[in-house]
Amino acid sequence: MSKKYEKILIPVIAIILGILLGCIILIISGQDVGALFNGLVKSATGFDFSKPSSGLNLRYPGEFLVSSMPIILTGLAIGFAYRCGMFNIGAEGQVIVGSLASCMVAILVPMPPVVGVIVCLFAGGLAGALWAFIPGILKCRFNISEVVTGIMLNYTALYGANYFLKGLPESTTTRTVDIPANASLSSEFLSSITNHSRLHWGFILVIICVIAYWFIIEKTSFGYSLRATGFNKEGARYAGIKVNKSTILSIMISGFFAGLAGAVILQGTFGYGRVMSAAENYGFDGISVALVGGCNAIGILLSGLLFGLLKVTQPLLQTSGIPKEIGDIISSSIVFFVAIQYAIKYVLTKIELRKGKAQSKKAGDVQ
Repeated sequence: MSKKYEKILIPVIAIILGILLGCIILIISGQDVGALFNGLVKSATGFDFSKPSSGLNLRYPGEFLVSSMPIILTGLAIGFAYRCGMFNIGAEGQVIVGSLASCMVAILVPMPPVVGVIVCLFAGGLAGALWAFIPGILKCRFNISEVVTGIMLNYTALYGANYFLKGLPESTTTRTVDIPANASLSSEFLSSITNHSRLHWGFILVIICVIAYWFIIEKTSFGYSLRATGFNKEGARYAGIKVNKSTILSIMISGFFAGLAGAVILQGTFGYGRVMSAAENYGFDGISVALVGGCNAIGILLSGLLFGLLKVTQPLLQTSGIPKEIGDIISSSIVFFVAIQYAIKYVLTKIELRKGKAQSKKAGDVQ
């Protein structure tokens, strides 16, 4: 079996097994399996099989896309770092500081329309990149694991962001004022065609980021040098690549993607800064998305849509009497089956060998 074929087949098998496990749990607990599939279809398309006469409600797919956008961006962040030999577990903190920077610029800096949107997005991405610079420089200078520093910086970002958000003009203990319209990604047009969902122009940014990820990683010498550094530092150094520079740049680009996710949440989904008591786990969802997507641009896009679908379906499951945690069970099961991909490869190899022996035996009998 070719490696290219394996990269496609194994995630598909993992997804099927994860959904199958969720169905088994529902059957054991006496729940309706049909409600799970109806919820998934309804969230993705807006069509409710339990009420066919109601027609399409495009609010559901609109919210599905809104839920998927930041997850795809954090998936790109994790995937980029991983392809370059880094594990950016600090993406959650980078999302938070990206949202904070975007919020502060939007509220404190008067700007004209369109320009305001772009500047705030760039501020969010830059904040994420600078936050990622910290574990990058610590790894290069002192060989401190980016995993350790990333985890600690997640908490620093959460509580630090809360402090600064509360200090903004007219903020309460739970939120800031709404950001100005000239910095918002929201769209009355997109909302109107999706039955007043929160769908916004951030989907264009997500598409651009997916293309940029693919182009940098796969089609540029710069991306090749980053990947070479992650694959073999000493070999890269021998080839004349500046290893420390490549290491820092790779995690900063990763942080830029994560910071953009925070900006999209702020400028598109909510439209105001939120004082949070706990992290929302976008960064950790990004780890799952990157793993299932094989750290490939298109794979991350499709995986992000899948995890966004599972996340947005949870409230619908609750209305059907199914615990919302079933979505988390399916998501974690999918990641588990991807993590044991070598076991799946072993089974697939055994199946191929048996088929080969059976065909050889059949050919011998014919002769």
